Amino acid sequence: MRASLAVRVTALSVAMAGLVALIGGVISARLVLVTAREVTQQTLSDQADVFASQFADNRIGLRRMVEVLNGQGVAVVQARPNGVVVSGDATAEKVARQAGLLDVTGPEHKAVEVGERTLLVELRPADARGAIALVREAETSKAAGRKLVRNIAFALAVGLLVAAGAGLVLARLLSRPLTRTAAVAYSMTHGRRDLRAPVQGPREVADVAEAVNSLSDALQRSEARQREFLLSVSHELRTPLTAVKGFAESLADGVVTGDQVTSAGRTIEQEADRLDRLVSDLLDLARLGADDFRLDLVPVDLTALVAESAQVWSARCAAAGVRFSIESPTGPVMATTDPRRLRQVVDGLAENALRVTPAGRPIVLSLAADANQAVLQVRDGGPGLAPEEYDLAFERGLLNARYATTRPVGTGIGLALVHGLVTRMGGTITAGPAAEGGAAFTVRLAAR
Repeated sequence: MRASLAVRVTALSVAMAGLVALIGGVISARLVLVTAREVTQQTLSDQADVFASQFADNRIGLRRMVEVLNGQGVAVVQARPNGVVVSGDATAEKVARQAGLLDVTGPEHKAVEVGERTLLVELRPADARGAIALVREAETSKAAGRKLVRNIAFALAVGLLVAAGAGLVLARLLSRPLTRTAAVAYSMTHGRRDLRAPVQGPREVADVAEAVNSLSDALQRSEARQREFLLSVSHELRTPLTAVKGFAESLADGVVTGDQVTSAGRTIEQEADRLDRLVSDLLDLARLGADDFRLDLVPVDLTALVAESAQVWSARCAAAGVRFSIESPTGPVMATTDPRRLRQVVDGLAENALRVTPAGRPIVLSLAADANQAVLQVRDGGPGLAPEEYDLAFERGLLNARYATTRPVGTGIGLALVHGLVTRMGGTITAGPAAEGGAAFTVRLAAR
């Protein structure tokens, strides 16, 4: 089970505070100990200089000075010229001897370890009266160090508690909008599209909320288009099914007899073919994004392919009263593509153009070679599209939903299928206004 953001932020805050405090404490402790030792050593050195000068001059008040020094934790050790060492502190006397009191010839600074204690020793010669030593425990001894470590550990514990509290508060402030956003996203998985995540908190958290809201809007639009698409497809399926069912019932009931049987059978066959083409288009559209969609890429003469297509569509246009023309170079235009799928693209565009082009208006099938590209166009003299609709022409069911009540429309899958086929073959397809007054659909393929 993954830890929550609040727990992670709190743990991170505590870890960072602890790490900073630990590093700062170690460095501070080292600096404090070194500085304290240096200050103590310097103070003891100054005291030793004053005391040595007074001791050498044999001035009155040395006893009082010794008492003052003892009150400050400083032991005074005297070495007489005859080698006798005088001191009121046995430990200080022992340390002074180890430091070289009997052999001192000039000011010396020593540090002597006695057990866990560190004793600082200042040695000074006193001319004819021998020598003196001032002994004082350093504040950097092990005992003092342990005390300092305990104080730092206490401060660290307090800092960690404060950091934990601050991290918990910060984590809750950060996680609250994320939790709400997660709740909205979870509701979206159950079909809710009316909820919106609160755009609150830091910029990154607000960006997540805005992204979830944008996703919800996009899903809502996509689902609306899917519903419209399904309604359109259902309508297109129902029309031939109604014809097939009606004629089949007439044949079964004996209503259609004699020469009418052949005509009824031909109608049933035509409507069945229509259903088969519609189902095939739906399957192709579904398979376009899958790995099992097959393409047989071979060198293809586009000039010959356009000529074959023109033979079919010139006849169909003539039957509908539409003027059909072809624009094509005399020489071959070669491209590596799937001829069957490319013919499917041309037929889809031509059928879409014929559906909306009124009698007497033109349809043009054009082929040209342009800068290592083969440019294939289908232009019509129909009503065309609004300028903002050309970029949306290949979305499933969109044009069907907009023009179902104003002009002849198909199922809404033809242009989407054409776009998918061209894209899978490595080409591009765009839509725009045509010189003939309607729409122009331009396919670009890499020429050989």
